[in-house]
Amino acid sequence: MISIVAVVADQATKQAISGSLDMYERHPVFPGFFDLTRLHNTGAAWGMFSDHPEILALVSIVMFILLVVFRRRILSNTTSHRWAYGLLIGGIVGNMIDRVKYGYVVDFLDFFVGDWHYPAFNIADSCICVGVGIYIASSFWIKQHPLNDKSKAA
Repeated sequence: MISIVAVVADQATKQAISGSLDMYERHPVFPGFFDLTRLHNTGAAWGMFSDHPEILALVSIVMFILLVVFRRRILSNTTSHRWAYGLLIGGIVGNMIDRVKYGYVVDFLDFFVGDWHYPAFNIADSCICVGVGIYIASSFWIKQHPLNDKSKAA
């Protein structure tokens, strides 16, 4: 369910932005801090590898498959890991849809303060980051976390 909600929220917001803002058009939400700005990112995080969108689409598909196949090895059966997994899958699928369909990802959440500017991102990016954050943070409180399980160490 978490993955489905993440994908629907991601795709709906990208459609809303694409339908209401022209490319590079800014809509101030909190002036001097946060704008909605429509951008097309052919790269990965922060525009890295922007010359190879087809490789990034393939990497998204491979990561999705690896997460599904190795889920039981890397995740414990806890609420935090179910949330992390749902967010990761939802984020990967949300951006994968864009990459396969358009060859780019629609970014629109644009934060800045003065001269400092954080690269624009979207709901799928947020889901991936929060999912990874939950997974890593949970290693501190889940005793059976795969990162803590010494019996699985090589």
